[in-house]
Amino acid sequence: MRHNIAIYMGTFTALVLAGFLALATADSYHPDEPGSVRGTVRSDELSASFWQAQAQATVKRRAGTKTGPAARNVILFLGDGMSVPTLAAARTLLGQRRGYTGEEAELSFESFPTSGLSKTYCVNAQVADSACSATAYLCGVKANQGTLGVSASVPRSDCGASLEPTARLQSIAAWALADGRDAGLVTTTRVTHASPAATFARAANRNWENDASVRADGADPQQCPDIATQLITENPGRQFKVILGGGRREFLPRHVVDEEGSNGTRTDGRNLIDEWRSDKIERNVTHSYVWNREQLLSANATMPEYLIGLFESSHLRYNMLTNPTTEPSLAELTEVAIRMLQRNDKGFFLFVEGGRIDHAHHSNYAELALDETIELSAAVSRAAELLDERDSLLVVTADHAHVMSYNGYAARGSNILGTARAADRDGVPYMTLSYTNGPGFRAHVEGKRVDITTEGKYGSMQWRSHVDVPLSSETHGGDDVAVFARGPQHALFSGLYEQNAIPHLMAYAACIGPGEHVCNNANIVIPLSSLLSSLILIIFCR
Repeated sequence: MRHNIAIYMGTFTALVLAGFLALATADSYHPDEPGSVRGTVRSDELSASFWQAQAQATVKRRAGTKTGPAARNVILFLGDGMSVPTLAAARTLLGQRRGYTGEEAELSFESFPTSGLSKTYCVNAQVADSACSATAYLCGVKANQGTLGVSASVPRSDCGASLEPTARLQSIAAWALADGRDAGLVTTTRVTHASPAATFARAANRNWENDASVRADGADPQQCPDIATQLITENPGRQFKVILGGGRREFLPRHVVDEEGSNGTRTDGRNLIDEWRSDKIERNVTHSYVWNREQLLSANATMPEYLIGLFESSHLRYNMLTNPTTEPSLAELTEVAIRMLQRNDKGFFLFVEGGRIDHAHHSNYAELALDETIELSAAVSRAAELLDERDSLLVVTADHAHVMSYNGYAARGSNILGTARAADRDGVPYMTLSYTNGPGFRAHVEGKRVDITTEGKYGSMQWRSHVDVPLSSETHGGDDVAVFARGPQHALFSGLYEQNAIPHLMAYAACIGPGEHVCNNANIVIPLSSLLSSLILIIFCR
């Protein structure tokens, strides 16, 4: 009896511990709220084949019978939460930092020859999160909110449904690897976070970054391995030549303290960084694990075959709040990744995410969000310098929008982070950049808004603008997002299309993956009039 009680108490303690660890590591920016449906979602939208066929139809319409060069290398740059107002405000801040009025400035990718728009909704939600959207722009299929690398037949947190073979998707990174090219990822978030995870993982819940989170959701990590485990032990993740970002905690046991004094989150006792090393030793390939900028630059000089860099326990710090001597910039991470991957003569696919644009918006830190956007622009610029436009396709987009507005009637050149140089009907000033919801709400006094310009921290880096709807975290927006492209077949990305068409368009240009490819589109369509003219010439020339 005592033995049974001890077993029961041990199991109970383990479950409670897993629950606490899951809560401690939960994503505060993205609450676990399933999308709700008004009316009925078409049953065919639940299958991967529906969205794949729809995307291929988009490719055919845009490609037509055109031929041209194929892309050897493809880089997808993702500004997480980089809405169109974010672009406009960031370019203005960039110009003003350089001493100009600002509005006339350009982010590096805004000079690309082609731009378009993509629609970002999920199958079960009007406004996307970063998981269903990543499944769209990396795997080519729209999915349910909060799910990764699986079709919409998988409800959030349904482990069993995610194991159905027809529900499991391949990313464009896997398509590139299958063609003999290399692949990698770079992010300023945890490498197990929603956006980068869709390059390699299939998970019914984006929060399953470690085994404790899987168990806390009532699932079995033996059946549905957590995202970190998938990256290290399963294909395509274990094939990635370069993995750079944050998230050390997801790879270490809870009793292990990392290089900067933080504990891991795993309850299974596994050290996945050691397992990554062991895998590379068994495969007899050169490899390096790094956790700071100096080590990264050293690896950049020695160029191992495989490189993993985890620079923080969780996300990388905001650029404006980081220590540049110890933590690399997004541009530096991008350069190292390109140098490693371009050694493959067949080419590569690389995913690069400026992930903290999103987090800054969620916290109502407008200046940090714009600065992170400028950092992404610098990374794109570095890539454009390193790669030949004739064989390298660069695509820049966002996964979803945010609810920051750019408003008022400020004079040209007014501080983009200042007031709109106007007042509301009660004579109270308001900001050029403000949020419709989120943290930063000030209670009205006698029916009037408070004068935020009188606050002690007004205008400081982490000062919050005013909002209309008080929330602990600002929400995403349902707006269309911009797409910019440079390189082979860049014109395919103009116009408006579903977000899940993006990887199919990239695959067409690079001749990888399923469906139509520019390499196969060599049939020359000759107009009937031209054919008749040629026949006449042949007859008369005889």
